[in-house]
Amino acid sequence: MQLRNWQQKIIDNFPMIIKQHHRFILKAPTGAGKTVLASEIIERFYQDKKIVVLCHRLVLLEQLEQALGKKHNIHKLTPSETGPAFSGYDVLLSTHMRAKEVLADAILKADLIIVDEAHRVSPNGKGYKWIVDDFKANGKKTAQFIGLTASPERRTGDQRDQLNLAFDAIIDCANIEDLIAEEVLVQPIYRPHFVHDLDLGGIDISSGDFPVSTLAPAIIQSSMIDYALWSYGEERLKLSKKPVSAWFCPGIDVAEVTLKSIQQSGIKAAIVTATTPIKERMALLAAHESGEIEAMVSIGVLAEGWDNPHCNIIVHLRPTLSKVLWGQSVGRGLRSAPDKDKCIVIDVSSNWSTFGPVEKLEWSLWSHRRSHHQFMNRFNWIGQQQDGEDDNEVYLLCENKLANGTRCSLIYKKNTYENDTCPVCGTYAAIDIYKEQKLDSTLNENKLHSLFFERIPEVYGDMNMSIWNGLGKMAWKSATQKEQVFLTFCMAFKEVSGEPTKSESDYWDVALAAEAKIRGYLVENEFQVVKHEDFNLEDIADGMLAGTVIRALRANYGISLCGEIFESHTGAECERKYQKAVKIAERVAMIGCSSQDNLPYFNASDYLATR
Repeated sequence: MQLRNWQQKIIDNFPMIIKQHHRFILKAPTGAGKTVLASEIIERFYQDKKIVVLCHRLVLLEQLEQALGKKHNIHKLTPSETGPAFSGYDVLLSTHMRAKEVLADAILKADLIIVDEAHRVSPNGKGYKWIVDDFKANGKKTAQFIGLTASPERRTGDQRDQLNLAFDAIIDCANIEDLIAEEVLVQPIYRPHFVHDLDLGGIDISSGDFPVSTLAPAIIQSSMIDYALWSYGEERLKLSKKPVSAWFCPGIDVAEVTLKSIQQSGIKAAIVTATTPIKERMALLAAHESGEIEAMVSIGVLAEGWDNPHCNIIVHLRPTLSKVLWGQSVGRGLRSAPDKDKCIVIDVSSNWSTFGPVEKLEWSLWSHRRSHHQFMNRFNWIGQQQDGEDDNEVYLLCENKLANGTRCSLIYKKNTYENDTCPVCGTYAAIDIYKEQKLDSTLNENKLHSLFFERIPEVYGDMNMSIWNGLGKMAWKSATQKEQVFLTFCMAFKEVSGEPTKSESDYWDVALAAEAKIRGYLVENEFQVVKHEDFNLEDIADGMLAGTVIRALRANYGISLCGEIFESHTGAECERKYQKAVKIAERVAMIGCSSQDNLPYFNASDYLATR
């Protein structure tokens, strides 16, 4: 089989990759061909070696068995199997929960472990924790632990459950835009509508996302399903080939109402859930792929491991705070197929305006306990586009009243259509989302960046350093919570390395080393940082401006730390230090700091014992 460009590049670089890394993720978009790459890696570099391939769901297990069985001598582990691993076969295929004694034996013997959908790996959970721990402690020193995923992120506040604790590097293999250019994937065409009568404001999100139990009634009572059907009815007629659609719903109640509405419009549709028997599910999906069933309504099961390249419309009916869920589900429609040049993405959940287009998503290996709260603003991504530069992207929301009494509510980019008329209803009755939603009421990182690089050299040049040197303990003493954020940022900017890093893993190693040094200073001097409810960039900006929140002693001491760095480092080094300093300040604020710290990269008791 001829490999795609990105696959061949990874194969060519693989000897160097495994020389540098022991546990790493191969990141590539949904539909890029990660399973083919895994098979080729086994074929090229692990002939006559022992390999374990893991996944978390049975449907993925079936697909991996079909894909890998063509070239390799595989064995699918049964739930009740006993005996030694690798008896008469080279590749063991299993979920992470099957026949643990056999799997544990395999972990010790394996030369390679591959985990599909690696964003599911929880270093502190019940599923993969024992596997990760066993591999680290007892696995072969020459073995590799490789994850495959399109979305290397776990949005969790548990600092012992971060993805970077399971993997030591991210290898960014390919991005969506490159694969679209190579015609491996097709271009997503978004049709986002903002459903005015869907109220998510009062929903408890302490779990990290909207609970289905409260989300489902809100959706059913709103006009969301009506918007989806109206949009779908128009878009399906514009396609040059037969429509094949996937509808993503949050729960069975929404799915059943949606299914009934689709069928009442004369479209053949079916529903699949996690409880649908595997044989029935496979039969339904086969009928969907052939076009016999036009619309497949799903509750979770199509977001991962489902491959129907003929799917040319995605309908998203699940508001979420999970960037992973948004990216995974839309990615299912981007696979290329004969005569397929695009995939229509109908989003009535405000996920597009919250996270942005999937081809522009950015991922992070670390998160704090309230990081998902930013996504409660359902115009979060649109607000980020207003960055104070000349190439601002302004988005409009159509307020035109339709014949049925509802608003058009399409979100579209200004200066894209003639006279800025709405491409759906053909009228101009739009508002500027950024201004109307007051999305500029808070400081964003771009504005803070400009302020920081302008003010520090300006203020530092007029400072008498003989006054401010040595006032660190006095500045921290009795500092308010907001002042703690400012001082942490300034210390981080001074301490963190400005050298370039080769990977995201290296980036975080450098950042966490500086964070550990700051934590050491704080606990040694008995300064405690309580957990903040939010992280506000305004607290840093106020110190730069000699404002009203950060008092003079703290403001000037912090500026003196930063200004010293400006004089001794290049602009590029300062830029890299700044970016890491913002992340470090956010982490210290949201996690807190005390003599009880017991983090993977800093244990306060151990630190104090060495002083």
